[in-house]
Amino acid sequence: MNACKERLYNGIVKENPTFVLMLGMCPTLAVSTAAINGLGMGFSTLAVLVLSNLIISLLRKVIPDEVRLPAYIVIVASLVTVTELLIKAYLPSIYSALGLYIPLIVVNCIILGRAEAYANKAHPLPAVFDGIGMGLGFTIALTALGMIRELVGAGTLFGIQILPKSVEPIGIFVKAPGAFLVLGFMIAVLNFFNVKNRSSEMVTGCDGCCAACAKGPACGKEAEK
Repeated sequence: MNACKERLYNGIVKENPTFVLMLGMCPTLAVSTAAINGLGMGFSTLAVLVLSNLIISLLRKVIPDEVRLPAYIVIVASLVTVTELLIKAYLPSIYSALGLYIPLIVVNCIILGRAEAYANKAHPLPAVFDGIGMGLGFTIALTALGMIRELVGAGTLFGIQILPKSVEPIGIFVKAPGAFLVLGFMIAVLNFFNVKNRSSEMVTGCDGCCAACAKGPACGKEAEK
């Protein structure tokens, strides 16, 4: 049970796929225009993550190493197809908002990454909790981004008017540049609190705080290597 708790904490905090590992940036930036969109994409990915981790863990001794990646893609693609059909049938508004990004879950590096890095080496129960942790971390990140962008860019939260109509929303936040601005701001806040992300590992000795980097110009040269 301690291993399961560690997997949950790892996915939500220690190795959050968006804020720490910097994975899944395409759906993160594209669908987080509203909180409900982020929540929908997050839970869709979570469901696929949990089931794919479980199936891959159960079949880890059956799938030959030579074809493991194609096998993972077949498993994930099957689960994504079922998820897409369920969303289309029961949540048509979410399906319309997410559009092409639901089928693209198949090639989401978070899912294939967890399959290769953890699920194919772990027992089913820890693998399931690893999927839950990573899925929740991704969902929290997308929903937080969507809430900020929707509130500032449209004055609403989950479609409910929050800001007075006299306050003019800043429309750029629900467009593509707003995604980069909000994500950059959130990463800066995490850096301020010394929460390191994937960029910290690109340079030896990097502490993740670019604003006060002691390496100076040498940091960029070292990262290019």
